[in-house]
Amino acid sequence: MPMNRQVVVGVDGSPSSLVAAEHAARAALLRSRPLLLLHGYLHPLGYGVSLNPYDIGVPAPPEEAQRMLETTAADLTDRWPGLVVDVRQVAGGPGITLVEESRQAELVVVGSRGLGGFAGLLLGSVGTQVAAHAHCPVLVVRPDEEPIPVDAPVLVGVDGSESARLATEYGADEAARRDVPLVLVHVDPPAADRAALEEIGESQAAYRAEAVRLLADASAGVRAGHPDLVVREHPVRAAGAAQGLIEASGTGSLLVVGTRGRAGFAGLLLGSVSQAAIQHARCPVLVAHPVS
Repeated sequence: MPMNRQVVVGVDGSPSSLVAAEHAARAALLRSRPLLLLHGYLHPLGYGVSLNPYDIGVPAPPEEAQRMLETTAADLTDRWPGLVVDVRQVAGGPGITLVEESRQAELVVVGSRGLGGFAGLLLGSVGTQVAAHAHCPVLVVRPDEEPIPVDAPVLVGVDGSESARLATEYGADEAARRDVPLVLVHVDPPAADRAALEEIGESQAAYRAEAVRLLADASAGVRAGHPDLVVREHPVRAAGAAQGLIEASGTGSLLVVGTRGRAGFAGLLLGSVSQAAIQHARCPVLVAHPVS
């Protein structure tokens, strides 16, 4: 991976984005990378609107936003010694701006909702857009009123899919950086699904054996790359994979999910389980996009 990749966080001055910036600062230091505070702005009349028939220029960055970025950068460098911070404004929507910046980033960090969000929306449109379309891993910081958890384990959802394998790699790296245990979580299907499996000849015992194998294979892979990491296997029974991971997230400092699991549709950029996790998890969520 190129050494010039940064950790990028979207900042608009909202409390949610400022909490996200704190998480991004810690992530940048853990990775020994610089941090970029990015603000995407639109002209009040719309990006690219012609103010007269002879002028179709790009609007200038707002001075108030520039001051906000510089103040935030100064506060972060005071609180996180050794942190290198840059700030930038880009003319464009904040979601597409962050997605485009993710092409050169190691990690993109977003808050749960920004200044334009509706109070009832658990994850704002910008966060949802970035989590679905980014070209690198995305850290969704939620719930935004909580302090940064540091001692709890990193959790990863495991289902045997290629997406979950990548999530397990990212989770192991993150647990090693934080010096906390890694917990591999596999969610059993709900009772109705188990009954259906038995009807087609696959007994519950056979399913449990498969679940044990999945966890054992994932655990062996992690230990091969991180022999000193504490790894735990945690089978869960819940009404569904999403509910099981969300309930488990209450015990972790981070939940890592793949973009889609075994039951996902090929055309879906972010699977239903991952979407539910970034909307409802009780800790920050890392969406394991491959770096492109």
